[in-house]
Amino acid sequence: MFGPAGASAGIFLLVVGLAMIWFYGSAVVLVLLGAFVGFSSTGTWIDPERKKVKYVTNLFGVFPLGQWVFVEPDMKMGVKKSNEVWRTYSRSNQSIDIADKDYRLILYTAQGKVIMPVGKADNFEKANVLLDQYTKKLGIGAV
Repeated sequence: MFGPAGASAGIFLLVVGLAMIWFYGSAVVLVLLGAFVGFSSTGTWIDPERKKVKYVTNLFGVFPLGQWVFVEPDMKMGVKKSNEVWRTYSRSNQSIDIADKDYRLILYTAQGKVIMPVGKADNFEKANVLLDQYTKKLGIGAV
């Protein structure tokens, strides 16, 4: 959710907060902030029996938030290349870029509008295998 640099910083804050909690009771704020930033993530839950999917945000890595979307037979799923770049700056104002290149499985409406990402894979072949599996389980077509 916050990228690789954010997750590392959150875990660092959590560890520092745990070390300081013995001396300062207010370090609980650091522990909570570190746990939130370090462990919060996003993902997708798929329920093929009930034909629904849910894009979730896991707060603190434990509490899932999201809304179920029922999959209609006229919906489609396709593969889209993703090129995300996470940028952070060092204390000397040097930028550090971390590239996250992968292939995302996207759920589309019948009109071709993006609903949500459903999964991701490292390469195009794996993405097509996942696409075949998910479309068969959900009973929808591929783009």
